[in-house]
Amino acid sequence: MDQILDFGQPMGGIMQMAYIVPDIRQAIEQYRARLKTGPWFVIDHFPLFEAQYRGRPSEFDVSLALTYSGSMCVELIQQNNWETPSVYTEVQAKRGWGFHHFGVSCRDFDADVAHYKALGHEMALYGVAGVGARAAYMDTSDALPGMIELIEMTDKTEAFFTMMKTAAENWDGSDPVRVLGA
Repeated sequence: MDQILDFGQPMGGIMQMAYIVPDIRQAIEQYRARLKTGPWFVIDHFPLFEAQYRGRPSEFDVSLALTYSGSMCVELIQQNNWETPSVYTEVQAKRGWGFHHFGVSCRDFDADVAHYKALGHEMALYGVAGVGARAAYMDTSDALPGMIELIEMTDKTEAFFTMMKTAAENWDGSDPVRVLGA
């Protein structure tokens, strides 16, 4: 059996569904009210180091909001500088707002990137999150309804997602938006 991560998903499984939105705080309220999700953890101006968009350095600026429903993480993404090309602006231009990518956990990041490249999927985005974990968006939009984000599972990454899941399991409706430092 696959290793089950502390936040309830199997290693290598879909752990996140992500959506691009024009206004993250408005979207949080719409999702919270209609899907009863929360609390939402917001990271304004998410730090992504060594960011590369389609193989070239990029300085796009995004804010993220994350919550859990059961063992599934829901992520909202707002790009703050729409004049800068990115994986978000290209999808929004093609399909509009809404679903963007599946987040998939991985322990062997390099092997998983190589696997998707061997299947013919280009790396559309690469970066290193503030906790030191790598992430890559593989452009699977020719075969799936969006991209796949490979999320390197380190102890810090797993602890972060577990913290959010635990907060959602015990959420009493108070403090629905919690801003995290970048």
